[in-house]
Amino acid sequence: MVKKTYLHEKHIELGAKMVDFAGWHMPVQYRSIIEEHKNVRENVGLFDVSHMGEVFVVGEDAEEFLNKLVPQNISKLTDGKAVYCQLPNRDGGLIDDLIIYKLKTNTYLVICNASRVDEDINWMSLNQRGYNINLDNESHNLSLLAVQGPKAVDLMHKLGYTDDQDSFTIIEGKLLNIPMYISRTGYTGEDGFELLVINEYAEHLWDKLLEEGKEFNIMPIGLGARDTLRLEAALPLYGNDLDENTTPVEAGLSWSIPKDKLDDYNGKKIIMEQLENGAPKKLIGLKMLDKSIARHEYEVYYQGEKVGIVTSGGVSPMLNANIAMAYVKNIKEICAGSVVQVMIREKLHDAEVVKRPFIKKRNKVTRS
Repeated sequence: MVKKTYLHEKHIELGAKMVDFAGWHMPVQYRSIIEEHKNVRENVGLFDVSHMGEVFVVGEDAEEFLNKLVPQNISKLTDGKAVYCQLPNRDGGLIDDLIIYKLKTNTYLVICNASRVDEDINWMSLNQRGYNINLDNESHNLSLLAVQGPKAVDLMHKLGYTDDQDSFTIIEGKLLNIPMYISRTGYTGEDGFELLVINEYAEHLWDKLLEEGKEFNIMPIGLGARDTLRLEAALPLYGNDLDENTTPVEAGLSWSIPKDKLDDYNGKKIIMEQLENGAPKKLIGLKMLDKSIARHEYEVYYQGEKVGIVTSGGVSPMLNANIAMAYVKNIKEICAGSVVQVMIREKLHDAEVVKRPFIKKRNKVTRS
């Protein structure tokens, strides 16, 4: 049976086109995907991302336990700080990618991808032996709303938000007299917030955000624009750009792996070797040189040889171009400025290798 978020009926009322995604019945669009996409870039958008998983890790060994699970150094997190990281298996392949928030001493919140919650909890449980912790999966009791775009902070201030959060932080507070966790995170490349509330408050919060956001041209945003937004920002999607046969080094996530972390963790030996000596494949950005669109699993060629495969691809509304990400053999000849070909309907189409992200991200909080 397909699952529904607590806001499912709100999407139906708004006339959303609904699709099955990762076992959930979710809105793919309310208007056109391009219109929704541009509104997030220029104004503010509201997303229901309640299909994501929320797992609380609590106990005196919580920090040590998480340090065993992920490459990031959890010991460096202070209260209210968050970190992006990966959940590797023993071969360095990725079971999932995560955001981990330190709520307070011995208490952490782990945000998992919707399609991987069960796998993540199973892996955590398999690694739990010997650690004094509790794993508390609250995914079905909580709703997560994302407010994203350059006017997101204006809307939040209108609703009574007065805190001065940096990027990748979380606070526990109230908005509209609703208790919630407010994090300065998102998946669009824009500034914004994610609001975590118990289910009973979700519909009221959704309605108030849309009502009070009218002066900022707020729109509800579906999964279609969420995907084009994250692609422009070159943010990886699990199942497309990340999987259990791909390491974080291969995925271009070396920036998130500290070389000085002393704690051992699953896959560390392989990940460290790839950091030192290079990985067999690498993730690149592509810009199509004609009007063709490179899609997931299309083959990539270089000088007549198949060298890789497209992971994510589509239209960039802001660049008015077709873009993609692809894994290719890690050879120096395939670099920014070089030209490769993508096989589309049995014909090769030229694509230029370009730097990622495709657009400038604006998700860092700046101070005047």
